[in-house]
Amino acid sequence: MNDRGDDAQPDLPAHERRRLQTSRLIQYLLLQAVISAACVLALLQSLPSPPAEYQVTAFILTEGGAGRAVMLPYFSSLRNATNDPPRFDGHFVRPAGEAAEAWSVYLPRFTNGVEVTVNGVVVLDSRRDPAANRPDRNTPAIAVIPASLLRDGENAITIRLFIWGPITGFLDRLYVGPDQLLRPSYDLRTLIFVTLPVVFSSWQAILAVILGIMWVMRRHEPAYGVLAAAMAVGVGQAFLQTPMGGETPLSKLNVIVISSAPIESALVLTFALLLSGWKWQRYGWLMFLPGILLALAGVFGNQALVRALFLILAVPMVGLSLVIMAIVIARSALKRPNMASFLLGCAVTIMLTCWISDLLAVFQLVPNRIFVSRLSYSVMLVAIGAGLTWRFARALNQVDGFAGRLVTQVREAEEKLKASFAREEERARAAALARERTRLMRDLHDGLGGQLVSIVALSERGNGSEGIGEAARAALKDLRLVIDSMDDIGGDLMLALGSWRERAMAQLRPHDIALDWRAVTPQGVPVHPELRPWHVIQIVRLLDEAVTNAVKHAAAKRVTVRIETLTDEDGLDRGCITVEDDGKGFEIAPDGGATGAAKAARGLRNMRSRAARCGAELDLSSCAHGPDRGTHLRLILPHRFPDSDAATG
Repeated sequence: MNDRGDDAQPDLPAHERRRLQTSRLIQYLLLQAVISAACVLALLQSLPSPPAEYQVTAFILTEGGAGRAVMLPYFSSLRNATNDPPRFDGHFVRPAGEAAEAWSVYLPRFTNGVEVTVNGVVVLDSRRDPAANRPDRNTPAIAVIPASLLRDGENAITIRLFIWGPITGFLDRLYVGPDQLLRPSYDLRTLIFVTLPVVFSSWQAILAVILGIMWVMRRHEPAYGVLAAAMAVGVGQAFLQTPMGGETPLSKLNVIVISSAPIESALVLTFALLLSGWKWQRYGWLMFLPGILLALAGVFGNQALVRALFLILAVPMVGLSLVIMAIVIARSALKRPNMASFLLGCAVTIMLTCWISDLLAVFQLVPNRIFVSRLSYSVMLVAIGAGLTWRFARALNQVDGFAGRLVTQVREAEEKLKASFAREEERARAAALARERTRLMRDLHDGLGGQLVSIVALSERGNGSEGIGEAARAALKDLRLVIDSMDDIGGDLMLALGSWRERAMAQLRPHDIALDWRAVTPQGVPVHPELRPWHVIQIVRLLDEAVTNAVKHAAAKRVTVRIETLTDEDGLDRGCITVEDDGKGFEIAPDGGATGAAKAARGLRNMRSRAARCGAELDLSSCAHGPDRGTHLRLILPHRFPDSDAATG
């Protein structure tokens, strides 16, 4: 079916549109009639039963102090008989040749609970399994009769039927015979009426989660949220146990179980109305009134009152909801034909047919009592799942079509972007090259240029070759520093620190100063992919300044370098380089410089400036007296180095 109705042909005359609507209505009604007839034929089919020779149907019924002969199946007129239940006395015959076989007693159906006694001993009591006693379930029961109880020939069997509403009691035909002949029928009924409902309830729980997620992601479509709530209520009704008569600690749960049927039907009806385009109205809460009244009766009344109200409120509410849903969905399917409405309409027809069948069973108008409404509810789940899947697949097809139309435009835009990116990359490459060239020129000017000027000045003054040689060695050292910093170290500062260690040892050795190198953490400092050559130059020159100060001014005997990785209060790893000497130290001025020598103060300012340009933190302390004399320099590297060296703190 297509996705558009009469609106797809607005140019048709009015009588043609009416004729088309009439034709669609007739087709739709005929289809629903065929589906309903197929359901009736399926319900009339009997499930396979054990051999008739093992069937026990003749009993003496003792009810209300009077006894009479009855035949099974038997409909009791009682709605509450737990203290004085109807008693069925009968007998069965076991042939002498079957003494070696295991015999069982099998009950296909009963309402609400049974107790079976063979030769005076209880062999089956369904009240031990609360799930087997719910009126809306068709749970069969079977029990193996101990061989010691059986005797060849006639054996006595007694059945007590416990009834606690909300409907009258019922006892189906009884079978007593070899277990291997009775078990297949029991297994088949268990599969249909026990296993399949559990599977469908699990499917319902999964569908509730999926629909809930869809509603959370699409708040503007409340139908998904309403249906998710209906599925959740149905799951609770399927898995919660019903107390077996009397006021028990589970009585409140009993109220939840019983009242959830009209609440669930009201939620499903609300979903169908919203799906058809209905807007929530103030009177919409009236749909939930039966369920609310049942809940209030359970809270302030008792179980007997709730059971009595269930037949008055819940059963008609479910049927009325199904009728309204059938009308609303039929109207929606005719106005805007689509697969979701079509499947949902078929499912509602099946459920309505099964509900009528159950109603006939409640009023004893059919020869047996098998409730199929809860099982047929799975058809609704199949229809909803198929309808939503169809809508999802259709939406994907529309997205694919839209994406196909965008492919050409995207390709054209991609070609333009590629050309633009190429131009931008070329400009960025030229700008980066210019920046690196400027940095290199500045580093050569600041370091090597100054050393060469000193060499020229010393040579012109004629102060001897010793000063010239020292200045030349300093210039050569600075040149090597610049060249080494240009190496690709892959962001691993430890490689540059290794080269600096060799130069520092060569600088300290002539002065008999020992270098104590300590890598506190195995990795040293973290790897920084964003590390650039100018970062390395600033760090190494700062360390050089610290070592030079220890040689020239501190009169130290040992210089200790410690390298480690620290974790700050934000949980980020940061490298830390510490340089300490045991020299005479100096006093630090309040502004961060050294007191006394202007040259020393200028050197400390340069060190702080280099640290700031790299985004690092410099902590400097010094003591000129006492056991802690010496200079302590601590350089904490940033978590990420700045992209520009314009950062000055």
